[in-house]
Amino acid sequence: MRRPEWRHLAARRVAAAVCVAAGSLVGAACGQAGGQASQTASGTGAVSRARDPESAKALLRIARAFNNDYQQNKDAAVYARWDAASQAVISRATYIRRHRDCPNTPHVPVDTWGADRGPGGAWLVHYSIDGQQFTDWWYYVHGRFVFDLLKSNPSAVPLYEAPAAQYAKDVGCGL
Repeated sequence: MRRPEWRHLAARRVAAAVCVAAGSLVGAACGQAGGQASQTASGTGAVSRARDPESAKALLRIARAFNNDYQQNKDAAVYARWDAASQAVISRATYIRRHRDCPNTPHVPVDTWGADRGPGGAWLVHYSIDGQQFTDWWYYVHGRFVFDLLKSNPSAVPLYEAPAAQYAKDVGCGL
């Protein structure tokens, strides 16, 4: 999904952007074999081996934490909830570094209000950032909900693939 004024919101999203959520020690644990250790969605650094319940209620809780973590610049937590294809776009270290260098404005309100089943096994999460509404795509993979950056925010892909200086210029960051 295209984000309005991407230059100002790019550093906020993402998985999103979300995938709300975390793996400073395990990197790409999400989206791979179920039961692997991964950081919790809250970004606290605690390691959890628990599976996510496959329900709208559970996803809504996870997505709220993901979106709040994103807005509060808890980027390891967000990256850890990304699916494998999204993590292939940018390494964890580069994602965290770019967001550290171009952080979000943490006081911008985020409201995550709905999660429901979508097409083709997807789950759709509905939320707003500073009053602008979005829908993110999530999937239940090996016992965990994971955020799909490629479907949720395809305009982020070329930004993350760009060299650091181009990224900073494109998102309006003063690096």
